Amino acid sequence: MRKLSVGVIGCGSWGKNHARVYSELDCTHLKAVSDVDEHVARAIGEKYGVDWYLNSDKIFERSDIDAVSICTPTVSHADITLDALAAGKHTLVEKPMANSIEEANKIIASANRNHRYLMIGFVERFNPAVTAAINVISSNEIGEVILAHARRVSRRPQRIGDVGIIKDLAIHDIDIILQLFKKEPIQDVYAVAGSIAHKFEDYANINIRFTGNKNAFIETNWLTPRKIRRLIVTGTEGTLNIEYISQEITVEDKQRSYTPFIDSSEPLRLELEHFVNSILNDKHPIPNGEDGLKALQVCAAALRSTRSHRPEKIED
Repeated sequence: MRKLSVGVIGCGSWGKNHARVYSELDCTHLKAVSDVDEHVARAIGEKYGVDWYLNSDKIFERSDIDAVSICTPTVSHADITLDALAAGKHTLVEKPMANSIEEANKIIASANRNHRYLMIGFVERFNPAVTAAINVISSNEIGEVILAHARRVSRRPQRIGDVGIIKDLAIHDIDIILQLFKKEPIQDVYAVAGSIAHKFEDYANINIRFTGNKNAFIETNWLTPRKIRRLIVTGTEGTLNIEYISQEITVEDKQRSYTPFIDSSEPLRLELEHFVNSILNDKHPIPNGEDGLKALQVCAAALRSTRSHRPEKIED
């Protein structure tokens, strides 16, 4: 079996999981890791018996590494991703793909210019419950999707983030909702947010209006004692409840309510398998740069709305 040689840049709370999964996959050969913290880089490198560096450039210089995962803080995503693509590496960059729309556009242009594959790390796309839900919706079991209500709440994470909760957490639900309403243009975005214990927003309520009287609402915060990851979808003929953590869905219409069997699996493993197999089979991975840009545009509109106190349009 042909294997893809990979490196991981940023081995913190999420990057260490990328390293773990790559070390386990049959289709990958984890070659090297990097982190600005020597203790972290050394620990992960020694754990998996691979080279470790304090500078990502060392990974980019290696001709024996085909692809990289970028799991560094958001503010560094653009610079590191642009360097990776320029060095000829296929790249998976964690969400959000950049800290601004301008940076995101530069990344997309670089991927195209350098003929490298670019994937954005929206891991919920690979949650088996989401896959099952999309199949239910595609089979028209709940009719035409009209409303969506997402709730993504928990206590403040231990790590100190460089962005607020809209780009850090709500962006997952924004991406999924954009898939549910992909045929409908966004009319506007209205958001209310605030901060209790952080310099960025740590709670937000976001309302996204689509054409055709369709609407999505996202509630997110770092204030709730118990972690909840839930999406309720309402169609013209029924409803669909998605529980991300337990990987369960419940389908209900006027005749019955049922919970289909779902074969549970680790979403990150499914995501990285998709990334690697796409490259090995010379296919574009999904979600791609355009998907990352669209989600970032909604985040930007939501953040503008929190300042203007009025609905905001999507900007290119």
